Amino acid sequence: MGKLNSLRQLALQKFKKNFWGVFSFCFIVFVGLVSVFAYVFAPDNSRYANQMHLAIHSKKPGFKVTMLTIPSKIEANQSAFDKMFFGKKNTETEIPISEYSFKDDVLIYKEYASDGLEGAEKTIHISKFPNHSVTQFIKEKNFLFGTDKYGRDLLSRVLVGARISFFIGFVAVFISLVIGVFMGSLAGYFGGKVDTVIMWIINVTWSIPTLLLVIAITLALGKGFWQVFIAVGLTMWVEVARVVRGQIISAKEMQYVTAARALGFKDYRIITKHILPNIMAPVIVISAANFAAAILIESGLSFLGIGAQPPMASWGAMIKDHYNYIILGKPYLAMIPGFCIMSLVMAFMLIGNALRDALDVKN
Repeated sequence: MGKLNSLRQLALQKFKKNFWGVFSFCFIVFVGLVSVFAYVFAPDNSRYANQMHLAIHSKKPGFKVTMLTIPSKIEANQSAFDKMFFGKKNTETEIPISEYSFKDDVLIYKEYASDGLEGAEKTIHISKFPNHSVTQFIKEKNFLFGTDKYGRDLLSRVLVGARISFFIGFVAVFISLVIGVFMGSLAGYFGGKVDTVIMWIINVTWSIPTLLLVIAITLALGKGFWQVFIAVGLTMWVEVARVVRGQIISAKEMQYVTAARALGFKDYRIITKHILPNIMAPVIVISAANFAAAILIESGLSFLGIGAQPPMASWGAMIKDHYNYIILGKPYLAMIPGFCIMSLVMAFMLIGNALRDALDVKN
């Protein structure tokens, strides 16, 4: 046990010396915090950041507009916890305006109209506002990343969309580890017919293209949030199973396994207590790679329209909605979510490389 702890400390020291590994780890932690508290950071904290303003669609980053918020008498019974983690149930109406004035007890405002068009002039009685105070409901709104084709705040959509891309990695890797370690352990330790049957299942699954298998599972389970998570996880266990099987075949001939058998320990204890803790290094490395692969697969599914469904924010769906804007002079609408996917995938690949170097005790 002392030797195992010393090896862990040595691996940790080697990892700390790897700049890109530490940088990637910090970046992943940052993205994780952003994805968990997305609605706290997002300028538009409505559910799925889905506040649409068609009058200000496809505006450039840094666009500013005066926004009139008309309160609603409908009360959204929502706890602070629900609002923080799942977004605000919006009952208010937001209207972009270009100018406004007061006459007696009436607010006169002109709706924002793009391309030099004249906006419609409308009126509303100030009695519709609490305490007849209107000015607190008229504020300038800044869209740091601009707006998408539906007039939604692009920054808010990117922040909320991080949640799907980040958590699909966790769920998919967890499912792949549970199935892969179980199947690989059985095949590697017992061998014989058990190994033959499991290897046949692995080879059949391996021969089917990943995206095709995910699409088939998604169509069988139905379109949706959790269906995609499960579908991606069910396609990624094969690599884990092959690695675990190979490692166990080598490890089960070691002296400590022979000693455990001689002491009369059961197979379950030998596998879980003695073999698996000693072969987890390559499994951790492959899990980091699977994390990155899961993000790419989910983005591909959302791009094809069978991933996270509207109005849910997803980086892949954002690229799908705006890829034609690349040739229409507004490439940032597709490039911003694309850059987010690239950055997160690269971070997991770099941390995977850093872990591989750190866990290689021979160097």
